[in-house]
Amino acid sequence: MIQAEEFVEAARNFGFGWYTGVPCSFLTPFINYVINDVQLKYISAANEGDAVAIAAGAAIAGKPAVVMMQNSGLGNAVNPLTSLTYIFRIPLLLICTLRGDRNLQDEPQHELMGQITDKLLETMTVPWEYFPTDAAEIEPVLQRATAYMQQERRPYALIMRKGAIAPHALTRSSIPERENSASAHIQQSFFQDNRVSRSEALARIVELIDAENTVIIATTGYTGRELFASKDSANHLYMVGSMGCASSMGLGLSLARPDLKVVVIDGDGAALMRMGNFATIGTYGGANLTHILLDNEVHDSTGAQATVSAGISFAKIAEACGYGVTLAGDDPSLLDALFTADANTRPKFAHLKIRPGTLEKLPRPNLTPEAVLQRFMKHIGNS
Repeated sequence: MIQAEEFVEAARNFGFGWYTGVPCSFLTPFINYVINDVQLKYISAANEGDAVAIAAGAAIAGKPAVVMMQNSGLGNAVNPLTSLTYIFRIPLLLICTLRGDRNLQDEPQHELMGQITDKLLETMTVPWEYFPTDAAEIEPVLQRATAYMQQERRPYALIMRKGAIAPHALTRSSIPERENSASAHIQQSFFQDNRVSRSEALARIVELIDAENTVIIATTGYTGRELFASKDSANHLYMVGSMGCASSMGLGLSLARPDLKVVVIDGDGAALMRMGNFATIGTYGGANLTHILLDNEVHDSTGAQATVSAGISFAKIAEACGYGVTLAGDDPSLLDALFTADANTRPKFAHLKIRPGTLEKLPRPNLTPEAVLQRFMKHIGNS
């Protein structure tokens, strides 16, 4: 195990001052150290592919850049790694975590990617080695990486295993201050503790629906786990992995089963990652689809790094995309208004601000994802 400072300061000596990516719990100390240093640049990307492209832009401007991501999101980065950085020969340093490590008991959504991360990088002709876990290894690793990047002008990857970096506390926000009302909101709301909790919001949603003809699809991370903790039920589908895909999956189900009421519970990080789906839902979705965004302005399950949601009006985006009802606020009564509103033939949307944090000793579903799905399909009469 090394200290975040040891690697980041060594990387700074090699010219790396720009960082971008999507958080992973393995990366939390590393990202926190970068955010805390005002001389370093950290950009919170909506998805891993965007992070690669952001870093590529910095690199061609003469700023050596580091892209950080969880291997479960490596698939999002395949296109820019193969059709942008490879074709244009843009060197980037990739730090990719190894969730689903064969030597680690991990979540089911990481199993396959844990087996193929190295092979996927090799298929994309991205050379890799393991992230250093001893201070003496740091400089030689950076020497090999930069030598390759300078010679080939293409990316080089470091695969980070769990526990590679010691904890490091976050002391500042990664969101820049701006002289406008949105910025003031960002600064005031970054660690709000007077809003409703996620678990309280989920409990109210469960109370408001008719479990017989309504299903709930909960996004990955703490949302699905807290819904399970609140009330496990056959009409619940707890997403794992596939960040941002809950709304897409909910749209497909609602279109294929117009007799069902489908409630999608999203998070701000997930909504930002797949914001294009707002337009798809607004175009194709019907009144049987209800889309709820629980927004705590952070990536909660990976260390509470800020997202950029504090300055975003998701309700206005949903309205512009064609949703029939669009509500926003931080009062949980918003949920009551949502479920009683008439959207005619269009989907409904609510953007509810909540506070960061989760339940102590938060349990995980005691069923496998396959078992959860089979139970869900049986509930809707499709097994």
